[in-house]
Amino acid sequence: MGIVTTVSLNGILVDQLDENLRATGGIARGLPPDDSARTPPDGDDLPAGAPFGPGLPFGVLVAEITDGRVTSAAVLDRRGTSQPVPSEVTSALLDVVVGDRPRSAELGELGSYRLVAGERTEADGDTVTVVTGQSERPLQETLSTLVTIEVVVVAVALLGAGVAGAVAVRRELRPLEEVAATASRVSALPLASGAVELVERVPVTNPRSEVGQVGTALNRMLDHVGSALEERHASELRLRQFVADASHELRTPLAAIRGYAELSRRGELTEEAAYSLQRISSSAERMSTLVEDLLLLARLDAGRPLERVEVDLTHLVLDAVNDAHVAGPGHRWLLDLPDEPVTVTGDPSRLAQVLNNLLANARTHTPPGTRVSVGLAPRDGGVVLTVVDDGPGIAPELAPRVFERFARGSSSRSRESGSTGLGLAIVSAVVAAHRGTVDVTSRPGRTEFTVTLPH
Repeated sequence: MGIVTTVSLNGILVDQLDENLRATGGIARGLPPDDSARTPPDGDDLPAGAPFGPGLPFGVLVAEITDGRVTSAAVLDRRGTSQPVPSEVTSALLDVVVGDRPRSAELGELGSYRLVAGERTEADGDTVTVVTGQSERPLQETLSTLVTIEVVVVAVALLGAGVAGAVAVRRELRPLEEVAATASRVSALPLASGAVELVERVPVTNPRSEVGQVGTALNRMLDHVGSALEERHASELRLRQFVADASHELRTPLAAIRGYAELSRRGELTEEAAYSLQRISSSAERMSTLVEDLLLLARLDAGRPLERVEVDLTHLVLDAVNDAHVAGPGHRWLLDLPDEPVTVTGDPSRLAQVLNNLLANARTHTPPGTRVSVGLAPRDGGVVLTVVDDGPGIAPELAPRVFERFARGSSSRSRESGSTGLGLAIVSAVVAAHRGTVDVTSRPGRTEFTVTLPH
């Protein structure tokens, strides 16, 4: 709009200037504006040596050309006196052709002029070409003022439109921000296990809009997810209760089997009967261990509170390593303990079980002669326990799920007597119940279990 307005106004002003210039040219040639008379003006009213006649406006340029040579050229200033045109620009006046439309020309320090040429016949019959010009400076100043106004108005209009558009867009997108905020809150919920109360929903004000349709669809999806999570939690509770009840019920018959087997072995038995009773007793003992582990995991899953007392971890590590040395004399057991005792708040029997399981894992899954180092150190407001062995390592495909229940080791870490696959699962559950973490890094020649516990 600004460009079209400027171009249109420029054309209008140029046309007006040309009309004024034609009238001025008639006056300069000694003709009245209406071209009704051709009597030359009285030369007594002209400034000395200037080709000006009465009625010429200020700023007009009048030049006379005779025989292809500029004989006189001057500009009428506001004081009514003539100022000569510099000789170096008079050559531009020779290019103006009589009868052509007005044209623009640069006249040096005088600026841009609109020029038109006409002829005048002198009294002696000679023909003189009269070039009349008017400055384009007022036209250019008008256009410059218009362009400045347009730039300011357009800038203000664009700024206002931008602010109004930003406000409108923000207002329209505010429901979408609610969708994003709801999705962020849902993504922060612990959905992996346990009871999850999925109450987050998107407030939908206009269900017919695009954003409203997205919010409605998200709410419907959250309803389905919430139902699925409730069903999953109910299934977990039923399974956990079943495992706890089954483990509890199996403890009594297994204890009876072990007792009767032991009682029967005290009498006179054949070698075959004694061997059978010994295998029955061994299998019953292993089943009892499995049942106890399952019952412990079920209780931990159910959130049974643990004992919370001050525990001397240094003492527990010493006892656990001594027991491991007796159980695995073929291994090399090393200790790295601080000078001062290290204590934490927790359940001493469960923490001892963590140590025993980690050392049993290192003992049973590595060959004799393996070096096992147990370290204990305070760090960053907590305690770090490490168990490192230089055995064959954990298979890469097993490492990510080594703390899962019933995870079995590869042949390089297999256990001759068989493994229940619950030892490290119990370690993870007990450590988590103490608000700690347990990690493992393994490669051939170095396997490190790291347990971090808060004070």
